[in-house]
Amino acid sequence: MKSDIHVCAAWESEHDRPVYTLDDTCPDCGAEAVNSAPAPFSPDDSYGEYRRSLKRRRRE
Repeated sequence: MKSDIHVCAAWESEHDRPVYTLDDTCPDCGAEAVNSAPAPFSPDDSYGEYRRSLKRRRRE
């Protein structure tokens, strides 16, 4: 699932706070807007097995 909410890529240098938009460009400065969603889960996660086993142990 892709997020429709974007954040101005240059907000740290151009604005006081993050500027969110649904468009591909920032409405205030015209800079590119990038996807604001966090990175997706990676199946190549080398520590995933350890995290899952620790989670199972804590449930018991």
